Amino acid sequence: MAKGEMTNGKPKKGLIQLLRKFARDYQGLSAIEFALVFPVMATLYLGGTALTQGIVIKRKVTLVTRAVGDLTSQDTDIDNTEMNTIFSAAAAVMQPYPTTTLTLTITSLKVDKNGVGTVEWSNRSVNGGNFVQGRVAQSTMTLTDLAVPDTTVHFIMAEGTYTYTPPVGTSFVGTLPLSNTFYFRPRRVDCIKRNSTACTT
Repeated sequence: MAKGEMTNGKPKKGLIQLLRKFARDYQGLSAIEFALVFPVMATLYLGGTALTQGIVIKRKVTLVTRAVGDLTSQDTDIDNTEMNTIFSAAAAVMQPYPTTTLTLTITSLKVDKNGVGTVEWSNRSVNGGNFVQGRVAQSTMTLTDLAVPDTTVHFIMAEGTYTYTPPVGTSFVGTLPLSNTFYFRPRRVDCIKRNSTACTT
């Protein structure tokens, strides 16, 4: 009869000793526990890292959008050099995160008492680069989220968008679009000119 076989329905001494040895082998038990827990802990850690980074980038996009709108609203007449300087400053605020998916748009709007805004001029920066044409001049939009007085007023509208790609889990959650829009009244004049072009009234 081979070692460890049953005798009269009872395990032989060798099998009992083997079971007792396995029960006392805490190293083996710890290895099994680690193998079970590690994937869960790694997922939580990487997921938490991605979430934290996403929150930080969302805040960065908010700060950048506010910054370009605020800087523009303090001017009286913006030329091409100033416009590029504003967008360059915004790209610096995004550091250390990439600006490859960052799009910023600055638009001067003439808004009537019904909340209908008409684009006077608009410039856009894509991927942190120099300005290009933004919204179409003289196009209109209804600003339902903006309270306006009973007279025509001018606003600077700053828009920021960013596509966030998490470092892990992209196959499950994909990319996340982030966006902000802010409105500013010109601080020093009723309307901010672009390359000395007079504003419409």
